[in-house]
Amino acid sequence: MKRVQAACICQTLHFLLKEDVARDYALTLVKQEVEQYKKGLDQKHIQHKILEETAQPDGSILVKVIKQYNASPVGDYLD
Repeated sequence: MKRVQAACICQTLHFLLKEDVARDYALTLVKQEVEQYKKGLDQKHIQHKILEETAQPDGSILVKVIKQYNASPVGDYLD
């Protein structure tokens, strides 16, 4: 029999600008989307660690995150 001792998932998320709106508004929307994503992790009580958040030259944002996988224990992944 086996049991999961610790599990996390590492993701790189690319939050893109919407193409059908003005650039300034698209920049605002993408920042709001990133903040909403972070709040969602907190609201769902998902343990996580944001490793990097980088604004790209086109205004989009890259977020590298390690987060809890399902309800598995995270072990020392987030230390």
